[in-house]
Amino acid sequence: MSDTLNPCVSCGACCGTFRVSFYWSEAEDGGGVVPVDLTEPLNLFMRNMRGTNDRAPRCVALQGEIGSCVSCGIYEQRPTPCREFDMSGENGIYNEACDRARAKYGLSPLFTPVKPSLIESYVNLSASTLQEHVQSPGL
Repeated sequence: MSDTLNPCVSCGACCGTFRVSFYWSEAEDGGGVVPVDLTEPLNLFMRNMRGTNDRAPRCVALQGEIGSCVSCGIYEQRPTPCREFDMSGENGIYNEACDRARAKYGLSPLFTPVKPSLIESYVNLSASTLQEHVQSPGL
């Protein structure tokens, strides 16, 4: 998807909502590519992106204003959770977490899953005409 059409470049809500934790070896000091100075230890085996474990999370690598124009300062070096977090609707798949993060910042959902309309019909056996046929409303 073109970066100019990608809603993520005008969002960033996920970077300001969730803790980004990952296995310690993804950081540079463990042989990975995530800049170690942008991380902090979470426990013996895990690290997280600085700022994402705060009461009001915001990843230290996020640049710009959430909901306006944002970018990741370490996009090519971002950890696995960031690489695996899909925007809602990508490949036709609903990501509830994406839309929940967007809602936190007053942004509309990117994707609304289509629920098949369930209509059940019941025939009143004592009915003399079709008008007495009862149909439940679609959900």
